[in-house]
Amino acid sequence: MSTSNNFPKLHNAMWPGLVGKGSPGAEPCIGLDTMLEFTANAEVNGVKFDGVDMFLFEPHVAIDSTDDDLKRIAEKIRSYGLVVGSVVAPIWTPTGGGSAMGSETERKAFVGQVRKGCRIARFFREIGLRPHGVVRIDSACSVTDWDKDPKGNTKTIIATFKEAAKVAKDHGERLAAEGEICWGGMHSWKYMLQVLEGVNQPRYLGFQADMAHTLLYVLGANAPEHRLVPERFHWEPDKFHAAMKKLTRALRPWTIDFHVAQNDATVKGAGAHEKTGKHCMATDPNGKLNIARDAGYWMRDDTGKVTRKFKHICWDGCMFPNAVMTQQQTWNDILAAMIQVRDNHGWTA
Repeated sequence: MSTSNNFPKLHNAMWPGLVGKGSPGAEPCIGLDTMLEFTANAEVNGVKFDGVDMFLFEPHVAIDSTDDDLKRIAEKIRSYGLVVGSVVAPIWTPTGGGSAMGSETERKAFVGQVRKGCRIARFFREIGLRPHGVVRIDSACSVTDWDKDPKGNTKTIIATFKEAAKVAKDHGERLAAEGEICWGGMHSWKYMLQVLEGVNQPRYLGFQADMAHTLLYVLGANAPEHRLVPERFHWEPDKFHAAMKKLTRALRPWTIDFHVAQNDATVKGAGAHEKTGKHCMATDPNGKLNIARDAGYWMRDDTGKVTRKFKHICWDGCMFPNAVMTQQQTWNDILAAMIQVRDNHGWTA
């Protein structure tokens, strides 16, 4: 039975309609209207999603949208009874950005995309559509390229992120660096910590924890030197929990945005280093996480007290087939998992 907790608010991500979609040989993108409709129609025991997190990417939201464009999008989202939370800035080379450890031109392009993302985030905030949330970034470079000069490349990423943090400050925003094993210099919990501590501007740059991705930090999927469980790990509960405690003790103080997700502990990609996490459905029997329990590692401190550090949490699940994503039951199951997380680790305000 659901508790009376009303925080954190429950958001659904819009980018699963775009990530891995729309390219040659891939399934078509799922339009924003369709994603909003399924989100708004999801309901479990009278509880519904409160909002959505957005990818500032066409065909959903163009990064160069005019104020009029953004007003129309805002009206559309409001019509579904939803708000906006966090937004993803398209900082990668194919979308007009560049590597955070690349040439001066690439790094300027990176910061330029952050500026555009912060402008849209601020616009939604100032018109009352966006009560909370961050602007998400990563290093926009591969682990293979980072490996060519680890110290030098990490130093450059830190310098780029410092410039991006200045932009966030100017817009009254905060940036959250996504902890995922496919981003160079961010592909292990220790490398991620080096970047966060190197920038050292917690008011403007923090960490985004995604349960599916941080599980692979534990396993050392792209950085075996930093794995937190034995090489011959068979999901022994004591070893898993000890690893999660160590991981979250290090990164939780920096965490300002949180994704609820499931992972079957497999990776995909090309080569030894171009691997990324594979999200699973909330009900996948192969999922290794106890979602409702393990979210507590990020949402509670070492004493077990709820931190209340983020006003909303978001479901993240990418690259599911469109046939799965266009079933209402998919989103109802996700919402049910989100409600359990809030019941266990939320609060009333």
